[in-house]
Amino acid sequence: MSVPTTEPGLRERKKAATRLALHEAALRLALEHGPDRITVEAIADEAGVSRRTFSNYFANKEEALFYGQHQRMRQVLEIIRARPRDEPPWHALTAAAAEFYGASGDLDPEWTARTRLMRRHPSLAAAQMQTFAAMEREIGAEVTARLGPGEDPTGVRAKLLAATFLAALRVALTAWLEHPADSTYWEVASEALAEAGRGFA
Repeated sequence: MSVPTTEPGLRERKKAATRLALHEAALRLALEHGPDRITVEAIADEAGVSRRTFSNYFANKEEALFYGQHQRMRQVLEIIRARPRDEPPWHALTAAAAEFYGASGDLDPEWTARTRLMRRHPSLAAAQMQTFAAMEREIGAEVTARLGPGEDPTGVRAKLLAATFLAALRVALTAWLEHPADSTYWEVASEALAEAGRGFA
């Protein structure tokens, strides 16, 4: 009889730890020197790994910088997928956002500082838009699966729902970053989602 092994699990945890270490190293350097002045080599050195190891995890420094944001959105997507299949699409999206931000709590000051930094640099705009575009496609596919046959023959409704959902979260973040002491991010985001969803009720 074969003996069960935990090696694959350990290997995956080590990979996840390395990926996170590279992401955090990239953010530390970006905060200290500015995103335009950091290099892949510097990030690898900061994380204590080789340039080759960096390339095994990220294609460029922008991917390393936006890894955290990408992971947050993927967690929201997984919650959406786990919602009851008979829920109306907009309700499933907003309920998933409420569950995610309710569990994660308010955005911490360090994350806020990092977000402000990356949003100020035009050189990172393309990478940020690619992250949201990829997520928009995946959310759109999930919405399509929830719509009835013939309800969205052109696919426009699903795309519009996904784009509106992510736009509301982005607008809420922009508004919250201007006055973070006045409310929590989720308070602002829930208001934005409620306003955006009036047309989908």
